[in-house]
Order: sequence, then structure tokens, then C-alpha cells
Amino acid sequence: MVGQAAALARLGRALADPTRVQLLMALRDAPGYPADLAERLAITRQKLSNHLTVLRSSGLVTFVPEGRRSRYRLAVPAVADAVAALLDTLLDLDIGRGSSPSSRLDP
Repeated sequence: MVGQAAALARLGRALADPTRVQLLMALRDAPGYPADLAERLAITRQKLSNHLTVLRSSGLVTFVPEGRRSRYRLAVPAVADAVAALLDTLLDLDIGRGSSPSSRLDP
């Protein structure tokens, strides 16, 4: 039970930042290189590196060295489905409470 709680806490930390969620959604579409991901998310490479560190430590993201570069991808393809299902559930809850759709994150 303690291991499960720790795993969920790591997931919670990984998903606690909107930029990390956007990064996961970008990697859901396709693997990417840090420079390209930073440009796509309009953040600095240093900030992207910090976010990737959190996602790697949570086990959600991994990388493949390719010469002097590294390509990042979701650690397990099912992560994309799980994140999408969680997002759909949360958005449905927001709609039920009358929250504004403008607060939603774009995939």
C-alpha cells in the first residue's frame, strides 16, 4: 500500500504543473528533441530541462540518446491513454460544476 501511495504521489507531482501536462500531451503526439519541445511550448531550454527531470523521475518519460542529442518519449504508450482519460474525467467534472471551458488544457 505504501508503494502505491508513493507512485500516486509521484504522478500527482508530475501532473501538478500545466507546462508538464502540456509536455506530456506534446509527447503523446510524437517523441521530440528538447530544443523542438522548448520551442513548441514557448519556454526556455532550462525550464524544459527541469520539467523533463520531474517527468523522468516520475517514470512517465524516458529518453533515447542519439549521438549528441537525446529524443524524449513517453515511457509507456499507455501513459498517453491514461492522461487523456484523466483529463476527460476532470473536464467532465468541471462541466458538471459549471466551470468555464476556457480553463481547459489543449491537447
